[in-house]
Amino acid sequence: MTGPVRIMAARHGQSEANLAYQQAAGAPLVYERGDHEVTLTDLGRRQAAALGRRLATLPAGEAPELVWCSPYLRAHDTWAVAQRSWGGPELAVTVDERLRDREWGSLGPYNHAAIELHFPEESARHRAEGEYGYRPPGGESFGDVAERLRHFTADLHEAAAGRRVLIVAHDAVVLVLRHVLARTPDADLPALAAHTPIRNASLSTWHARDGHLHLTTFNDTSHLSGLSS
Repeated sequence: MTGPVRIMAARHGQSEANLAYQQAAGAPLVYERGDHEVTLTDLGRRQAAALGRRLATLPAGEAPELVWCSPYLRAHDTWAVAQRSWGGPELAVTVDERLRDREWGSLGPYNHAAIELHFPEESARHRAEGEYGYRPPGGESFGDVAERLRHFTADLHEAAAGRRVLIVAHDAVVLVLRHVLARTPDADLPALAAHTPIRNASLSTWHARDGHLHLTTFNDTSHLSGLSS
């Protein structure tokens, strides 16, 4: 059998930006820190540690052997904390730009309320084109994310043949990976809304069988039980 025998995908733990948006509670917010430099909150680190403990419970034949990681700091930090908590072997980590979060271009610093306030024409276009068709100025649509993940998974097919892989990335990546691995046409991207939100430090798993990767768990947060802010 070619390609990975198992893929696990984790979203990073709660980030400083996640917390800032949550605390804004729908009020306009302009978050000035660059997407690549945002790290984890204390809760995010505890979530990452819980993810590591979850990995420690896996049988030897299911535990990851290789790690692919987003270039963003919050994903790196999630894996670093999880690795220490897991206590397993030091795994080879490959950083891949294609695992970065969905890019919002010039609208990146603004939450939705701030976009509505400062760029009402973009809010109107967003509503008209829908969440999964909209491409912000200089940014990406979900279809764009799907295209880069198709290239990523094609390369992973060769690079991780016969191996078990953990991907540490972002909500958009985990969500669209579900779409890409199922080989669903992009016209069906809006159906992904039924599977949102992708939770911080959640774990999703695909297992190879009969030459295909089959989804076994998605957006699982059972290992985070008892954690609070």
